[in-house]
Amino acid sequence: MKNIPTLLKTIFSLSFSFVLSSTVCAQDVSVTEIINAEKIYDLHFTNAKRDSMISQLNANLHLYRYLHEFNLSNSVPLPNWFDPVLPAMKFDTKQLPINWNIPTNVVMPADTNELAFYTIAQLSSLLRHRKVTSVYLTRFFINRLKKYGDSLHCVISLIEQPAMEQAKRADEAFAKAIYKSPLQGIPYGLKDLFAVKGTRTTYGTPPFKDQVIDEDAFVYQQLEKAGAVLVAKLSMGELAMDDIWFGGQTKNPWNLQQGSNGSSAGSASATVAGLLPFAIGTETYGSIVAPSAVCGATGLRPTFGSVARTGGMNLAWTSDRIGPICRDAEDAAMVFASIHGSDVYDRASRTMPFNYAGTVDLKKLRVAYAKNYIDTLPANSAEKAVIKTLQDAGVRVMAIDFPSNLRTNDLLTTIWAAESASAFDPLTRSGKDSQMVQQWQNRYPNMLRSARFIPAVEYLTVCRLRYMVMQQAFAFLSKYDIIIVPSMADEPMALTCLTGNPCITLPAGIPAAGAAPPSITFIGGKLYSEAVITAFAKKFQQITRYEKQHPLMFTK
Repeated sequence: MKNIPTLLKTIFSLSFSFVLSSTVCAQDVSVTEIINAEKIYDLHFTNAKRDSMISQLNANLHLYRYLHEFNLSNSVPLPNWFDPVLPAMKFDTKQLPINWNIPTNVVMPADTNELAFYTIAQLSSLLRHRKVTSVYLTRFFINRLKKYGDSLHCVISLIEQPAMEQAKRADEAFAKAIYKSPLQGIPYGLKDLFAVKGTRTTYGTPPFKDQVIDEDAFVYQQLEKAGAVLVAKLSMGELAMDDIWFGGQTKNPWNLQQGSNGSSAGSASATVAGLLPFAIGTETYGSIVAPSAVCGATGLRPTFGSVARTGGMNLAWTSDRIGPICRDAEDAAMVFASIHGSDVYDRASRTMPFNYAGTVDLKKLRVAYAKNYIDTLPANSAEKAVIKTLQDAGVRVMAIDFPSNLRTNDLLTTIWAAESASAFDPLTRSGKDSQMVQQWQNRYPNMLRSARFIPAVEYLTVCRLRYMVMQQAFAFLSKYDIIIVPSMADEPMALTCLTGNPCITLPAGIPAAGAAPPSITFIGGKLYSEAVITAFAKKFQQITRYEKQHPLMFTK
């Protein structure tokens, strides 16, 4: 808000020049150009209609030139916001106290390397009982980041000195018996699209490599209030796509010949390798689910709007969301409890209760699985084994057909493309997109250029179709508490990105040689059901213990 007078002055100046330019009589658009453009937009007009359009199209062109003078930064918000809540939906609104089960009998391991894979609850116990200090833990994880970060290409910036200062403050609080949250004194990492004062926020790409934003992102502020210690900004695919950034390809801790998938690539890779106890990722379309599935992490993609995105890179205003990538489901619950909430700047954010009890009656839940995605899999598939494990535990698992004929992938990618093209319009028009690492056809430079030709009418039509899909999906999804799907199934992922439903992705089996554990995803049938899906995932993990497996090369 500090630059409003300057902005108003600029607007006045540009408005005056626009008035002058609008009086120019020379035609910039011809009938032949209209005919050629019609092919791009699936239109056909008569010559008479084309003639009548020319003056308006030229006026529009002058307006576009006026708009381009602003070079709006990525941080300028969209005043129209997406709301996943439909009129028929009803929710509890009272936040109840959460009683975290912090164990009392945790001991320091004889081999301190084992600390790398302790859960948040275990580390919190050590800290609260003064068996270890936050300063020690912070130095321990910084050293692991230094030792393994280059092998995994997962670290963009170490934040060493500020981290040590935060750790000292956490220890001072412990000494006074002040306990802010289970995250107090716990080191963590942020995907490098969140602003933190005094650090670079690179978006993983050369054009923004030296960008410093004088702001603290909402999620960082929430974690600071919780007493957590930020030690690193982690790698992400360029502009939040894939796992390739200006430092290389982020690697899978189970197999360094493979990538970690994206775009929360570093968050998943670093957590699974034990370089950090947890990290924060984001998702527009699969960017928490996919790297969690590929690397064997437990990733929570919350309901759209559950965590305010202020201070984070905007990719698609109506789809972006923030969530934790952790070791297990209860860790994810602990992090989400600290970061969830709204602020006045992200108008799409909403503070809703997260009434996590840590347990759930499996026999009372309505659980279903997507038979059209799972029944066709081999008999020994991890997905079928998950269903049997749950059935053996007394869960009644219903077989259902998950909607697969709604063109959800096309709808979502059109919205994503149009909004990201606007978010990064100055990058495209400046030509600096040629500096980006990924230059092949299905990556951002070309995607953002191509998206400039999505008409506003079609974009709005897609948004209206999205609403119809949300209505259809609500009638289907809300019948169930949990829906089990393969983690990398496109349509379930796309549909729930459109509707805003939460999901949790977690390990689902024993890893084969040179591979991460197989994965499964539990979708919450209702919005704001994070407490249910994390408790359900915790129960599954208590039965299977698949999340206790770690890549051997990082256990030493």
